[in-house]
Amino acid sequence: MAIFLDETSRVIVQGMTGSEGAKHTRRMLAAGTRVVGGVNARKAGTSVAFDDVTLPVFGTVAEAMAETDATVSVLFVPPAFTGDAVTEAVDAGIGLAVVITEGVPVHDTARFWAHASGSPTRIIGPNCPGVISPGKSNAGIIPADITKPGSIGLVSKSGTLTYQLMHELKDFGFTTCVGIGGDPIVGTTHIDAIEAFEADPETELIVMIGEIGGDAEERAAEFVRDNVTKPVVGYVAGFTAPEGRTMGHAGAIVSGSSGTAEAKKRAMEAVGIRVGRTPSETAALARAILTAG
Repeated sequence: MAIFLDETSRVIVQGMTGSEGAKHTRRMLAAGTRVVGGVNARKAGTSVAFDDVTLPVFGTVAEAMAETDATVSVLFVPPAFTGDAVTEAVDAGIGLAVVITEGVPVHDTARFWAHASGSPTRIIGPNCPGVISPGKSNAGIIPADITKPGSIGLVSKSGTLTYQLMHELKDFGFTTCVGIGGDPIVGTTHIDAIEAFEADPETELIVMIGEIGGDAEERAAEFVRDNVTKPVVGYVAGFTAPEGRTMGHAGAIVSGSSGTAEAKKRAMEAVGIRVGRTPSETAALARAILTAG
């Protein structure tokens, strides 16, 4: 099985007619994703050709859903317009909104996050690589050819580390890989993904990648302690980061001992999560657990 995204998912792309949207729509189609259309109010009624398929462009998400039965929207929308675009998708009742855009103002994210609360829409991102269920569907910018279907569930704040772990554990493969993004506010959290992996019968092991700053990893560790029966392996990016300096993602800032990689590592290990100090060591821990059966 897979979480959040599978072979039945019908995907639209908000911003499909832009350069990034078009490039990654072509890549998603090549990965077998059922992309059924795009959304651009200024180009409604036109179409875009992608190799052997031509996709219609709709004026609104609601119209696209009515015409295509879309269940997922992937957003490649400039930061200034992302908040309104996500709100539109939520109002249309889309099941999953994958927000790829980087640089979305935090107050805009807070607004659409609150707007989606209690709605049927799950938001992944912003500032994320998306979600892929290898061999089934790919919604976002994750390369589809670096891994294969398998038994590992992966949730990560970092896009680059998502790719590295997917490649290093290609021999075992993945049910789903979820890049949740590293902004201070994100839609889907580590806990959301871990809970879904725990319920998925085909996921045998969970890999959780975090980074310095905030307390998301500590809260996820508490959830694992109380709710998860499957083995969990973790990694925290930023063991060498200096205190008090923002590193990479907007959410990755350390103050004193709070939010450091070592503090997160201790919190995770205290609940039985095995934590690597490098991505390769993390992959080796996962491989050892799966090989031992």
